[in-house]
Amino acid sequence: MQLQDQGAAKYGANAVLASSVAAGWQRMMAEHRHHPKAEIESFRPQHLEIVIATGCHRDCVASRTGDRIRQHTNVEPGTIWFCPVGVHEEDIILSDWHEALHLYLPTERFAELSQARGGASHRPESLPYLGGFFDERIRRIGSGLLGQMQAPSAAGAVRIDTLALELTARVVDSYSADARRTSASEKHHRLDTRRLRRVLDFMTAHLEDDVGLEDLAREASFSTFHFVRVFADTMGMPPHRYLSRMRLERAKTLLSLRTMPIAEIALACCFSSQANFTRAFVRATGLTPKEFRRQSF
Repeated sequence: MQLQDQGAAKYGANAVLASSVAAGWQRMMAEHRHHPKAEIESFRPQHLEIVIATGCHRDCVASRTGDRIRQHTNVEPGTIWFCPVGVHEEDIILSDWHEALHLYLPTERFAELSQARGGASHRPESLPYLGGFFDERIRRIGSGLLGQMQAPSAAGAVRIDTLALELTARVVDSYSADARRTSASEKHHRLDTRRLRRVLDFMTAHLEDDVGLEDLAREASFSTFHFVRVFADTMGMPPHRYLSRMRLERAKTLLSLRTMPIAEIALACCFSSQANFTRAFVRATGLTPKEFRRQSF
């Protein structure tokens, strides 16, 4: 089963509030769904599903059975459920409506983490059939991914890749039976000046292109997992935030030149729309693009 098909196969194609399919996400899949009172039939997932409640009726209770484990959860915003690979989920019963963010992680993400950690075995099927718990870090990652679906940012592809890696590491380190054991072969690298210059030059040359985290990591000759860590240690911020800042600086230059309409500048700087560009610009500068252009010399 393809990653993008699992949600529809389990829940149906209706009541999808937002989906990452249209945005062309590669490293993971996400859906924001409205679930009415219902009984959902049995299902056996082929990819790890993480569900985070975003809203609900005050009396909503979710009951489910997976591999003969019965769970009852009083649903609240932020409630989390895992449905690991291969678990036979026999039924799900929803007593009333709720809305939830569904995140699907393919097995390749776990293989990447294993490789980055010197060959340690991290398997998606080693996660427990766990429900009704809270994890602020997972909730925060989910919030960031939902925000990218609703209002894609200039460095969206890199941010999504970073959050997917962070989510994989979080569920493995905190919940997996294969919880991380430090390997003697795992090396801690530093992003030296030569590699950093190569990455920054690549960013500069591709400010108008939809680059991904793998592209940046390749320039530094690191795995994506190691690259995110060493870049943040070196620059004081993750790569997606640094790339967004560079694109906003480019936008300021284009606004000052007064040779392009604001809508064209938004697209040239990899914002999905002028509205998203304006929101990001105001957040960064306190001015709208039109106000900034008016005040520039």
